Amino acid sequence: MAGNIEVFTQNSIRIKDGDRTVYIDPFRMKTEPQDADIILITHDHYDHFSPEDIARTAGKDTVLVVPEKMEDKAQEVAGLVKRIATVKPGTRCQVEGLELETVPAYNILKPFHPRNAGWVGYVLQIGGKRIYIAGDTDATKEAKAVRCDIALIPIGGTYTMDAKRAAELVDAIRPEVAIPTHYGSIVGKPSDGAAFAGYAKAPVRVELNRTDFS
Repeated sequence: MAGNIEVFTQNSIRIKDGDRTVYIDPFRMKTEPQDADIILITHDHYDHFSPEDIARTAGKDTVLVVPEKMEDKAQEVAGLVKRIATVKPGTRCQVEGLELETVPAYNILKPFHPRNAGWVGYVLQIGGKRIYIAGDTDATKEAKAVRCDIALIPIGGTYTMDAKRAAELVDAIRPEVAIPTHYGSIVGKPSDGAAFAGYAKAPVRVELNRTDFS
């Protein structure tokens, strides 16, 4: 399953599951595939909610999913998608047949992602696996309670966890595979991925499948 996951810049992720294509936080896309069935947005910062990249990935039947407190801002791209669905932190729902759970995503001591903003990470049920896309978060109690097979975790520091703290989180939740995100461009160095892999403990397998450091 991890082979069907691509990580681009920041938290920009594409997951393919048979005929379904899911994007999370598309950003700085170099092509215009317009192949998204579902686009999931974690929060409204410019490197996660990018109208120009939603235009590059959305087609006429795309459903856009955003945190409830982003509903008004999401109207900027209403003309690009079939419909907009909203989610609250800590809930479960189904969107176009995709089962998903939302996990609160926030900073513990930093001011950049306050808990009361209502931003989220997602746990997706795809191909018999639970895939956790943490979004911009620290190692919160909610993140530590996630149960998943594959975890995509921010490691760039400054606005999120750094590589060491991120490794401590994956050691706590023990997915089969951990994939680092949110490093190597705006924040964090390309070498942070290798550092994260060095910190993470077996049996967690780290895959550095980032495809674009631009």
